[in-house]
Amino acid sequence: MIYLDNAATTIRKPREVVDAVTSALTTLGNAGRGAGAGALDAGRVVWRCREAVARLLGCPRADHVCFSANATEALNAALSGLVRPGDRVVTTVLEHNSVLRPLARLADERGVEVAHAPCDGHAFLDMDELERLVTPGTRLVSVTHASNVTGNLVDVARVAEMAHAAGALCLVDASQTAGAVPLDMREAGIDVVCFTGHKGLMGPQGTGGMAVAEGVEVLPWAEGGSGVRSFERRHPLDWPTRMEAGTANAHGLAGLEAGIAFIERNGGPAAVGAREHELARRLYEGVRGLPGVTVHGGWDVAPERCGSVVALCVDGLGSDEVADALAAGWGIACRAGAHCAPLMHRALGTERQGIVRLSCGWFTTEEEVDVAAAAIREIAAA
Repeated sequence: MIYLDNAATTIRKPREVVDAVTSALTTLGNAGRGAGAGALDAGRVVWRCREAVARLLGCPRADHVCFSANATEALNAALSGLVRPGDRVVTTVLEHNSVLRPLARLADERGVEVAHAPCDGHAFLDMDELERLVTPGTRLVSVTHASNVTGNLVDVARVAEMAHAAGALCLVDASQTAGAVPLDMREAGIDVVCFTGHKGLMGPQGTGGMAVAEGVEVLPWAEGGSGVRSFERRHPLDWPTRMEAGTANAHGLAGLEAGIAFIERNGGPAAVGAREHELARRLYEGVRGLPGVTVHGGWDVAPERCGSVVALCVDGLGSDEVADALAAGWGIACRAGAHCAPLMHRALGTERQGIVRLSCGWFTTEEEVDVAAAAIREIAAA
């Protein structure tokens, strides 16, 4: 199999990740639920993983890294815990449904006003229009660090500056970038970063969370067992307990810690991202200008602002037909369809056809990229 669906999940994990999860499954107890060796070891693993995430994302305090099952859960918790009835939220058309749908619910249930900044003709966020929408009194500006459809990057430091100038908070969805694009939330002035563990961080599925700047109040989204203060009527507000109800996924977090360690040993997000970006650029160069092939995104005007994704359409074919042909004819795994990003597809005019997304990862090879480019060439010529 030629795996070019890393924007959905990394299927080729570092050996250290597999070993860490395997060991954890047979040795770790329930973190915070006892004084036995297994429980204490689980607590240590979870804490080390907090420290690793804080280090990676530039979060000043490890206890402000709160884990969840995935970025979707973290985004729901962050949006629900930050946004109050009647607040105004500004977001963008680049967003995934894990932001759009919670905001729609908040609009229905809390009367929240939601505005969406558009993108330009190359699918980059229109920063001027975003700035116009971020008016004084705005509560939150929520943006993705990179489109999960096109891979186009967003200047989140500039977004945070806009938000703070209007007295708003800044929330960044780093699902597509954590581990592959440098992000220092302290340096950029970001208030909350949500992330997932199973993509660029090379960890297991079922891991993710949020990193919260000091002084930012996020109210608990879920309540339940905490391992501490069991006689209190409501969930404790201590960090990180306030955002973590129930048993921690210590097995998965052991793997996530190993994934981050692998990234750090290989030069960090800048080095990992540079390798993946060059592979995607090679793929783009292999399909650019092909008759009947349209590449969406900013590769032709600002490749330095693109991630490791090549998003394309083939005239006369649905994205599902192209993906099926790639899988059947060449063993290439990719992603077709709407990618849970309806506003992005409306902006691109690809609602009916969808888009074929080919996304490179650390373990992708130049040979695999060349096969994919040749396959697209053959499909388009048929």
